[in-house]
Amino acid sequence: MPARTLSLRTTALVVLALVPACAAAQDLAVVGARVYPSPDAAPLDDATVWIRDGRIAAVGPRAEVRLPEGVRIIDGRGTSVTAGFWNSHVHLIKPPFLSPGQQPVAALDQALRERFTRWGFTTVFDIASLPGDARRLRQRIERGDVVGPQLLTVDMPFFPEHGTPIYVRELWAQTGSPSAEVATPEQAATRATAQLRDGADGVKLFTGAITGGPGAVVPMSPDIARAAVEAAHAQGKPAFAHPTDVAGLQAALDSGVDVLVHAAPEAGEWTPEFVARLKADDVAFVPTLTLFDAELRREGAPPAVVDKVVGIAQQQLGALARAGGQVLFGTDAGYTDVYDTRLEYRLMHAAGLDWRQILASLTTAPAQRFGQGADRGRIQPGQAGDLVVLGSDPKADVEAFADVRLTIRHGEVIHDATQAGPAPAE
Repeated sequence: MPARTLSLRTTALVVLALVPACAAAQDLAVVGARVYPSPDAAPLDDATVWIRDGRIAAVGPRAEVRLPEGVRIIDGRGTSVTAGFWNSHVHLIKPPFLSPGQQPVAALDQALRERFTRWGFTTVFDIASLPGDARRLRQRIERGDVVGPQLLTVDMPFFPEHGTPIYVRELWAQTGSPSAEVATPEQAATRATAQLRDGADGVKLFTGAITGGPGAVVPMSPDIARAAVEAAHAQGKPAFAHPTDVAGLQAALDSGVDVLVHAAPEAGEWTPEFVARLKADDVAFVPTLTLFDAELRREGAPPAVVDKVVGIAQQQLGALARAGGQVLFGTDAGYTDVYDTRLEYRLMHAAGLDWRQILASLTTAPAQRFGQGADRGRIQPGQAGDLVVLGSDPKADVEAFADVRLTIRHGEVIHDATQAGPAPAE
């Protein structure tokens, strides 16, 4: 898929249009905050962000932004404001997200808030779920029945023949879902085309599927992977790969995927030559560092093993980031029960990423990668009114990205920490 590019311009102080005498009911403004318009722009102190009709109408110093009567004022003093966050790797495969069309509103609202919007996510990308579930949940969010983030999905994943991962076999059996395995390029292309036609936003390939036992990783044939990738690219959609090991990485790159959705510690440290290929092929990377830490600790691995595996994943992330490759924030939340994002920020920072690079992975990078750079990712007039109000400053401590006071989507507050319960323990 051709790389999508955007001209990166620093947010102007304020662009005011003529405004009606009375603001619409959904209009709001965060006043007096430190505003981070984008990762590549200087912060604005004592600033105002005004959202009108669901879009950013103005951003600039408080003294220069005049607000009409009727705008809801949010006191931003002592807070930091960024564009809405993206989580580019989640799964909607646990209750109440199974058969979401049949689930009560309250259960879906609570789950979306506690698992995603409480952490600042105004957009989440479901990177594999049961057929149709994510699309049905999206429909309920879009019609206002359920309060939640913008939801993108790849729908059902593509497994290699005889390669259904060991950790989803029970789910597939219990729900009676059709097999996600593909045995031929024709089968892969046909299903990919059908899923995209029905509303999927990309395809997800297990180019290295963990089937159980030591070293039991089943690779996907590059010809089969390529057929699914080409079907996605024909419709301007991205292809994701779960690589696992060296063979899975090779199959992913040979088939032309756009995003690696995990680090691959089994493949060892990435060489400068491999990183150069990733960058030359414009392949983005979602490291999911917390996943490896959480899974190994859950399995009772010795601390030295945890440190070694996570350290390799951090080396892969750091090598790509230093080379200027594109990093996307993602947690694999929904497969793992760790929704708290603080550890991921700490591990990314320890891998060498500074606060600007982490902010980019949450905002501008995914918006650009997934074709929404003109609409999301920055705080500038005309973009969607998606904001995160933080209780502390990420420039001073990257864990501040998890100190979410308010999550705002299209001018609607979809999470308010003052009205929620206490933050879950890490």
